[in-house]
Amino acid sequence: MKKTLLLLNGGHSEIPLIRSARKLGYHVVTTGNNPGLIGHSYADEYHQADFSDKNAILSLASRLSIDKICACANDFGALTAAYVAEKLGLPGHDSYDVALTLHHKDLFKRLARDININTPTAQSFDSISKAMTRHYDYPVMVKPVDLTGGKGITRVDHPSALEGAVNDALSLSPARRIVIEPYFEGTLHSFSSFIVNGTVQLYFSDNEYTLSNPYLVSTSAAPALNADQFSSEIITEIEKIAACLNLVDGIVHAQYLANNDSFTLLEITRRCSGDLHPVPVSYALGVDWAELIVRAETGEEGIQLPSQRQSGFFGRHCISAPVNGIVAGIQFDQEIASNVIDAVMWWESSPVITDYRNQRLGVVVLRYESMGEMLEKTRNIEHLIRVQLDVDYPVAA
Repeated sequence: MKKTLLLLNGGHSEIPLIRSARKLGYHVVTTGNNPGLIGHSYADEYHQADFSDKNAILSLASRLSIDKICACANDFGALTAAYVAEKLGLPGHDSYDVALTLHHKDLFKRLARDININTPTAQSFDSISKAMTRHYDYPVMVKPVDLTGGKGITRVDHPSALEGAVNDALSLSPARRIVIEPYFEGTLHSFSSFIVNGTVQLYFSDNEYTLSNPYLVSTSAAPALNADQFSSEIITEIEKIAACLNLVDGIVHAQYLANNDSFTLLEITRRCSGDLHPVPVSYALGVDWAELIVRAETGEEGIQLPSQRQSGFFGRHCISAPVNGIVAGIQFDQEIASNVIDAVMWWESSPVITDYRNQRLGVVVLRYESMGEMLEKTRNIEHLIRVQLDVDYPVAA
């Protein structure tokens, strides 16, 4: 009889995890609030529940007598998976306290200060009045402690705009806490690593780009332009955190900003990155990245990893509309059509765009022949992959 694995969502981002878990022989149960998400159709079973509600998921896990649990591509999923694993004695996850320390920005900043991690120093607040009594050197970034995808983040350049930004972040934060930190000018990158016994064994870096939403990654291109420059230092930081918190084996995903000869870590997560991120990682490293994540989160011991360095030129692009409207189609320029090696599209099931800055229509994975080709096509990606809107049926912004 197959063992049951509960995977804490079924969106497009979870498809690689679902496929890998089924390939490993698990009976995969997905959950989440939205039964219409495309990933649920790849699973064996679906039960509706809010994956950010740790006690609701604990109740579901107990009722289903699950054998394993795997986080989704969301920080709330990582927290809930750690909580349920701790309560049920399931392997493959850090303690709930450790998960909170890594995934809540104020707690992570406190850890970073204590062990000297290279990240912007932040002040944390739970009220507007407290935040407004401090002095800041502008510009600053205001962020909810517990949201991802750029939600609630504001760059503040003048004291007159601070109160509104603080209010917005506090109102969106489920924990009602925020951090305020100095703005760091630089290019955005990610660094995905796999640790065994606290040591980074495999890693992958890329360049990340945003479009209409300045804090939501829409496009990536690998390898990172500064990979050789900063990888060893980032590995040192990750291993320092792993030793301090006694992290279990598995993925450690970081975002960082780079500027000439300096970099700074933005955040650390212990879950699969979204928007089909495991697919280009798998191509570049020659391993099934999603499978490694599932094997680690199910507590498999003695995972053997190849001595493999990142190679090739790969990227991904989240397709979105330039304005609100009704999608009539997506056109791929012949210049980029041959670069597409994988894709998941769902726009036909929900073609009405009411929030173009955040709504996505599909994700494509791309392979390039050279760094030059990759950078040139990435710069022009919105012209090479175009969303066609039905002009007869506009939707108000």
